[in-house]
Amino acid sequence: MYNAVICRYHEIAIKGNNRREFEKQLMGNMRHQLRGQVDCKVRQVRGRIWIEHPDRNAFFSETELAAVREILPRVFGLESFSPARLVPPDMDAIRDAVAQMAPPVFATWFTRQQAVSFRIRARRSNKEFPLCSKEIEIDLAAVVARGIENDRLTVDLDHADITIGCEVRHEFAAIFLETFRAPGGLPVGCNGRVLGLLSGGIDSPVAAYLAMKRGCFVDFITFHSAPYTPPESVDKVKRLAEKLNAYQTAGTLYICNLAPLQKQIRDLCAERNRTVLYRRAMLRIAEKTARKHHCGALLTGEAVGQVASQTLPNMDTINAAVDMLVLRPLCGADKADSIRIAETIETYPVSIIHAPDSCTVFAPASPATAVPRHIAEAEEAKIPDYETLLDTIAENAEVFPAATPR
Repeated sequence: MYNAVICRYHEIAIKGNNRREFEKQLMGNMRHQLRGQVDCKVRQVRGRIWIEHPDRNAFFSETELAAVREILPRVFGLESFSPARLVPPDMDAIRDAVAQMAPPVFATWFTRQQAVSFRIRARRSNKEFPLCSKEIEIDLAAVVARGIENDRLTVDLDHADITIGCEVRHEFAAIFLETFRAPGGLPVGCNGRVLGLLSGGIDSPVAAYLAMKRGCFVDFITFHSAPYTPPESVDKVKRLAEKLNAYQTAGTLYICNLAPLQKQIRDLCAERNRTVLYRRAMLRIAEKTARKHHCGALLTGEAVGQVASQTLPNMDTINAAVDMLVLRPLCGADKADSIRIAETIETYPVSIIHAPDSCTVFAPASPATAVPRHIAEAEEAKIPDYETLLDTIAENAEVFPAATPR
């Protein structure tokens, strides 16, 4: 029934003189996601983006529409979308389209419930069209009533089961019967590239997702401690990266072995300070990697007060290790908030798989909750060639170009 998809955006519409750049980024992201899945054209017409069948007289297959419904909820910047039929901006053509499209949809609803309500919502941007929006709605409601002929059909202007939409433009009219939610936000890539510290836990993948929603392209860095941590810990993070890359052009995962430095910290530094020293080292290695690959910020899944390393004094000491912006989207979030998002983006089942990570290696029995900067710096000064060791770990990172799952 459908030869097009109406794609709506919200936040982009309030942008100023650079709005067109956001729209171009969004359309480019849509084309990337749809490529190889749906044969279509993507174009922008007066505040809407349209996915159209290459042949206006042909319809998308059910397989193609299913792919659209799976893909577009992963495209940041879109607010909602509706499969639609484009017809000439003529009332007879609009009536014919509604008469053809409505009965199958209503029949499906009547198999699920006794009574079905509907409404018509019309918009007329073509002010030369002979009917106003209200007149179009009344006209099409009569078409539906004649075509359905079921005494269980009612009109409900506020909470209808089915909303039939009609947009009349100069170029065409569009009729649609369903609207699907999309994630909103800004198109990935419009706010630059960041490097996310990706652990195997629940929070860091959620933080990456939220950064993407604000238009950031995310590369990833993770740390293992072979031979003290098993290969499964890295495999788990690779799976998380693949899940996240479904929302963007595949980002790169840098995999670093922190064990050589951890052994030095174990042997030379106070046990209670190990966790903070690990985190400072991770940030420093991440900063070196980020600057090498032109990332504008680091990204973590930290939430204030969640664990010993995330008290305000320790976060301050850890943050002082780098001279780079560190984004913390979950800073004020509850764990329940992170779990809810993780379940939505399907990272949660992977995150809860048990696998030891670097932070558990030589973990102190009673970690310090307030390590002053000068104490952390004094501890690091005990390690011979500390900066050289950090450079070596960064340079020896394994690079994993995670592929986007289909």
